Amino acid sequence: MDIGNLWNTGSMSGMAGASMAANNASASKLEGQLKTGYENATDEELMDACKQFEAYFLEQMFKAMQKTVPNYSTEGMTGSSSSLMDYYKEQMIQQVAADTTEQSSLGLAQMLYEQMKRNMV
Repeated sequence: MDIGNLWNTGSMSGMAGASMAANNASASKLEGQLKTGYENATDEELMDACKQFEAYFLEQMFKAMQKTVPNYSTEGMTGSSSSLMDYYKEQMIQQVAADTTEQSSLGLAQMLYEQMKRNMV
């Protein structure tokens, strides 16, 4: 599965497009880590990749949740102010996902790590 193709950057412009490009680079980095194989990875590298996956998963979940809520705050905004607000929303969602992963509140990264370690044996 190509994680990089999950991002639709064609309709984005300005700061929101830059944010999407950064997200795409992050997804490509994660995909590269997974493609190289986790058999030769140290425990720290393996756990880092699992945490990145959990953060990416949470980010996508938070974005899907946000789409269900009407966006009254950007009504009447045009041009750069709307795209700037979108950019900061993206940044906030990424940070909340990363913080949630670091606090191990879901435990998805730990479960994934343990499963990958079992498969390595």
